[in-house]
Amino acid sequence: MAKSKSVKRTRKDYFGLGYVVSVILAIIPFTSWLCGAITRFSEGRIIAGLLRLIFGFTIVWLVDLIMMIVKHRIWRLINA
Repeated sequence: MAKSKSVKRTRKDYFGLGYVVSVILAIIPFTSWLCGAITRFSEGRIIAGLLRLIFGFTIVWLVDLIMMIVKHRIWRLINA
């Protein structure tokens, strides 16, 4: 019998796009702001999406960029 490898499924940020495309989108402040808000709204996190729309051009952009490079996902400060 062959052993089956368990496949770890991870949800990629920015609409399931690849890592390189997501990093490119995170580098550009406007697309990072827009994609981050849309991602949070699509997850059903209305408050988090609204906070990203309001504060997305501030420190959130820098933290998102660092998190996308290091952990391959955007920063999730609140899950509400």
